[in-house]
Amino acid sequence: MSLAADVAQVSVGDSKTQRQNRALNKQLTDAQAELERLRGLVGLVERIEQSRLEPPKWARSSHRKIGKKGIVTLQLSDTHFDEVVRPEQVEYINAYDRHIAELRLRRWVEKAIVLARDYVAGVELEGVFVLATGDIFSGDIHEELKETNADTLYGSVVHWIEQLSAAIHLLADEFGRVHIGAVVGNHGRDTKKPRYKLRAQSNIEWLLWKMIAREFAQDTRVTFQIGDGMDLTVRIYDTNYLITHGDEFKGGSGIQGARAPLALGQHRTTVRQMATDHPLDYMVVGHFHQYQPPSQGLVMGGSLKGYDEFAYGKRFRPEPAQQAFWITTPERGPTIAAPIAVQDRKSEGW
Repeated sequence: MSLAADVAQVSVGDSKTQRQNRALNKQLTDAQAELERLRGLVGLVERIEQSRLEPPKWARSSHRKIGKKGIVTLQLSDTHFDEVVRPEQVEYINAYDRHIAELRLRRWVEKAIVLARDYVAGVELEGVFVLATGDIFSGDIHEELKETNADTLYGSVVHWIEQLSAAIHLLADEFGRVHIGAVVGNHGRDTKKPRYKLRAQSNIEWLLWKMIAREFAQDTRVTFQIGDGMDLTVRIYDTNYLITHGDEFKGGSGIQGARAPLALGQHRTTVRQMATDHPLDYMVVGHFHQYQPPSQGLVMGGSLKGYDEFAYGKRFRPEPAQQAFWITTPERGPTIAAPIAVQDRKSEGW
């Protein structure tokens, strides 16, 4: 082999080594950036004060006169904050963006107050429970969401902490006492695939509720019960509500839709709870963007976002943006129930 050939071979080898070094350096830089991001999140979580995790005493069974007491029970489900739904892409059935979401969140609180004060007579209301069943954010688990959301996930958290805190303050001012029970959905996760280990702690919604709980740490009117797992049991008087997002209930086709997977999921959950001596009376789910008042042990809370491009493309039946409202009483559990309609085309400007 000639000297020129040897030099050329060494040059090619050097170029390959340089490319490998550049690739390794990029991987190292990306890994260091991810490590710093995780350190920041861990530090933020560590600074969050321990919130009160058990239902307050005022929600327990009372020996006072039966039939005259009740607690307003609200479900906050599938708000999908900062997702954008373009009305022209769904035949103007719905529209959604940050501004519309703010209007609907406020309308949810205001209509809950009107329903409780003006439509429920003869019941002394002892406070309000908010059962948050997940998908507060749409997140960026799909490329199309990442490309079209109104903000990054972390930017959304900063914005919506203030909005949700304002809603809680308004409820506390009106009803005197507020208890928040919250689980995470499937859209706020920081992994590509759903997970079971550290499911809550790897979801931005868990951090959101922890931060809001910290904001209310000095407000004795407001308490929190934030789930560290997939499900959470919230007890109101003698009624056990198991709240879960519902994304684990898969299957169903044709006219039966979500009913088949929900029936199977409800049965399996009931068996599990009975076997562990943690019975449930009602399972409260989100995820399906459908409303069902308390009936046969099940509540579905609808969706604040409403109809979207996915539902339109899958030919799902349109359902307006709405949330579940009911009154829990000591002797009957859930009684008076109604949907809170939050969609208003005229005021939302579409």
